[in-house]
Amino acid sequence: MRILDIIFIMLVGVLAVLVGYSTNKNIYAICFGVAGLLLAFFVKFFTYKMRKVNGQRIFFSILGILLGFVIGRLLFNLLLPVLKVTNIPLLYIRIIFILSASYFLGIVFYFKSFEIRLFGTIGEIKPRRHLKDEERHENYKILDTSVIIDGRIADISETGFLEGILIIPRFVLNELQQIADSSDSLKRQRGRRGLDILNKMKKGIKTVVQIVDDDFPEIREVDEKLIELAKKFDAKIITNDFNLNKVAQIHGVNVLNINELANALKPIVLPGEELTVHVIREGKDPNQGVGYLEDGTMVVVEDGLQYLGKKIDVVVTSVLQTTAGRMIFAK
Repeated sequence: MRILDIIFIMLVGVLAVLVGYSTNKNIYAICFGVAGLLLAFFVKFFTYKMRKVNGQRIFFSILGILLGFVIGRLLFNLLLPVLKVTNIPLLYIRIIFILSASYFLGIVFYFKSFEIRLFGTIGEIKPRRHLKDEERHENYKILDTSVIIDGRIADISETGFLEGILIIPRFVLNELQQIADSSDSLKRQRGRRGLDILNKMKKGIKTVVQIVDDDFPEIREVDEKLIELAKKFDAKIITNDFNLNKVAQIHGVNVLNINELANALKPIVLPGEELTVHVIREGKDPNQGVGYLEDGTMVVVEDGLQYLGKKIDVVVTSVLQTTAGRMIFAK
């Protein structure tokens, strides 16, 4: 590839020199040669930068520029009778209209490219062979099997809080398929739920999902493959698997844990606040009753056993944060 780049630069430079010599002035040949080399280096630099840009963004940017060119000319023609009255050269006004419209629509189409559907294809799950080196600069997040089956990732992605591209490795999709085909009814239900979640996510306009075929045949464990894929492409892993979370941190891979996010979003309860709790079972200590808030937070009620099966008003006495979540003690 570098040889082709060198040939291209030299060819443009030589052609520019020949154009300069055609004017029968040596100084023009030198000036044209320098200008040709600068142009060739600029084109090379521009193409290098464009490799890091998603192809969908490039397509829609070009589409926006072309559309802006047409709209700019139409606006100029509409205002031509008024502009003729002024003393400003019409050529300059036409150039300003066309450049402004092309720049504006090119920028808008670039940043909104993933929200635009063309014949119902943009935004859907599209198989991709292998992620290339120049694509690593995108904001990638890899989903593991557990977080797909969990299902909350679909709701989170629809809120728009997740930026970048969600990656589904082919080996994760294969694991989901195996679970969905399991003879165990519970596993089969979980696998089919995961596939339904993926179908839901591919229809969301705020979600960009890509299936990639990058694999590591020498590694058998799916969790280890996820870690290697994340390290290879400098991506984050989204999971709710506690063990994967810890192992990934040891390898220096960033992890977004759905359970930690859920705990962080639970409302803050302070001692002295009143709550309404449905006591559903007895606690570990004598006379204790246990209930749960709507978000799943456990509430241990002192002397609450006598109210088993009833809803009661309690006062918070203390709050304990554990690795499993938040626990509230009340009376």
